[in-house]
Amino acid sequence: MSILSAAVLLILVLDPVGNIPLFLVALKNVDPDRHKYIIVRELLIGLLVLVFFLFLGRYFLAMLHVTKPALSIAGGIVLFLIAIKMIFSGSEDVFSIGMDGEPFIVPLAIPLVAGPSAMATVLLLMAKEPHRWFQWLIALFCAWAVTSVVLFFSRGLRRLLKDRGLTALERLMGMILTTVSVQMLVEGVRESFF
Repeated sequence: MSILSAAVLLILVLDPVGNIPLFLVALKNVDPDRHKYIIVRELLIGLLVLVFFLFLGRYFLAMLHVTKPALSIAGGIVLFLIAIKMIFSGSEDVFSIGMDGEPFIVPLAIPLVAGPSAMATVLLLMAKEPHRWFQWLIALFCAWAVTSVVLFFSRGLRRLLKDRGLTALERLMGMILTTVSVQMLVEGVRESFF
């Protein structure tokens, strides 16, 4: 996997377009002057969590005796479930109960930026080829940068694309992610049995 393909995979997993409505709903009751500051803070926290998993996650997996094929199959399943949700359902119902005050770490940094699927993906990249750690770090930073730009300008993008445009774009990203997840499953099964 090249740096570019790893970055694209991570962008699909981070799903910045799908997170636009979630960020806007989470920040609905917060002073609009604080929105940019909160978004930057939460994105930086999410990046730190993903870098932590990139470098230390494999030791955690080794402690649990998780093999590379098992990680590939599990990652494929998680990505498949995320992709199905992106394709077939809206995402604003996550915050239907409502939030009071300014969000901190949860839910913006974790799980919206550094969610289980993003953590599993960086773990998988590093577990397969740990000697390419610098390339995976570059791919992670590029994906995070794209996600940051999209989410930083989320209010304007929502006005530009409207809800239907955001939904269509998220479903397209879900279709691409479905293909990637199936490929991960196939590779994991092949490594396990053949």
